[in-house]
Amino acid sequence: MRLRQKTALVTGGSTGIGREVCLAFAKEGARVAVNYIGPESQAQDVVAAIEAEGGEALAVRADVSDEAQVNAMVRRVGDAWGGVDILVNNAGIYPRKPWYDITGDEWDRVQAVNLKSCFLTSKAVFPHMRDKGYGKIINVSSVTFWSGQKGFVHYVASKGGVIGFTRALSREVGMHGITVNAISPGAVMTEQELLDMPDPEEREKTRLFLAEAQSIPRRQLPPDIVGAFLYLASPDSDFTTGQTINVDGGWMMH
Repeated sequence: MRLRQKTALVTGGSTGIGREVCLAFAKEGARVAVNYIGPESQAQDVVAAIEAEGGEALAVRADVSDEAQVNAMVRRVGDAWGGVDILVNNAGIYPRKPWYDITGDEWDRVQAVNLKSCFLTSKAVFPHMRDKGYGKIINVSSVTFWSGQKGFVHYVASKGGVIGFTRALSREVGMHGITVNAISPGAVMTEQELLDMPDPEEREKTRLFLAEAQSIPRRQLPPDIVGAFLYLASPDSDFTTGQTINVDGGWMMH
């Protein structure tokens, strides 16, 4: 097991990509803290699934854009297991809106949840990682940074910021044995997408578009991206830092 005796904190861990990452980390031996902000039942379902397989997990509620809540969350994980060895900054929101209709408050909220949270959580887990001389920080960007997607100016700007943050932070913490990398997923079909796109005709148009745009002509599912997270969380990537791995079925290439 590649993550045995490691503690992982996954923000936005109760659904979608975050859920799959939590389950995969647990299978590799990690103790997993499942951060959530929505229904507690979803996070507890992830915890139950991990515990049913003999793993250790706990659900921790926090708005990751709020510094006090982030610090309290990290303290709770530390009290339970000693500290965070692997941090996955997965929580994010992606409201669609024409750029000229976005209000200042809406802009700030997207930046706070998608970008500021990476700073707050990384800062909170840093003392433990520094003292241990080892740590893994994995930030989640988006394929939209490479494509420049219409209707998501605030979201795309935040995800570009995640890549910049990843590169700069890797320079700051490498001397402490900490790696910082990012993953940019493609159009992953999650529970939230089905809620955002209830019209079957619209979903079919999306499927056909992606089949044409991607090298692998099918919809991307959460399990398709788990391998990249496992690589960046494990000792296999101890000499990889400041990088962004694009996992999108060969849609964007860089």
